[in-house]
Amino acid sequence: MDKSAALTKANLGITPGLPLDLGSGSPEELRRGLQMLLDIEAIKQLKHAYFRCMDTADFDELASLYHENIKVHYVGGFYEWKLEGRDELIASQTQSFHQRAVGHHNGHQPEIQILSDTEATGLWYLSDNMWILDANFFTTGTALYWDRYEKVDGRWLIRETSYRRIYEISQPLEEAPKFSAHYLGEHGPPAPTAK
Repeated sequence: MDKSAALTKANLGITPGLPLDLGSGSPEELRRGLQMLLDIEAIKQLKHAYFRCMDTADFDELASLYHENIKVHYVGGFYEWKLEGRDELIASQTQSFHQRAVGHHNGHQPEIQILSDTEATGLWYLSDNMWILDANFFTTGTALYWDRYEKVDGRWLIRETSYRRIYEISQPLEEAPKFSAHYLGEHGPPAPTAK
């Protein structure tokens, strides 16, 4: 096995962040430690919002989570996807997440490293399912995400995001599933009316 291809922190460019300790416990060190914990929580909420917005096709909120110069690199079993810029990314995602595509993405086990007041990295374990109804295709699997975040005007944004599949199973659908619900906001079907 090529060790340079292994999904290790070193190969992904993830370096240790600032230590999570309170030092001598001075007021300044307590403030710094508390701010780091608040930043880690804000980054977790950012990434959770990313997964929610993808699966509900909330592209306006999704765009607000990205740095304008975001870089993306995803590697799956049958694809490699690279692009740059928020506008290009949102344009691509609007083609991928719609009424005929049903997604279920969960990010687990975050490992957040605060590098400075405005820079951080994160590792996430993805598990996902994707039904592409127009192509009668289903994909499921896991991947390791690694991200870089930047704090801009007090808000953490996704500056770079990459993933590589750990496993992926893709197969044709014998028939389209009969979902009892599939809501995608303005991109989905009209709300049911009372009879």
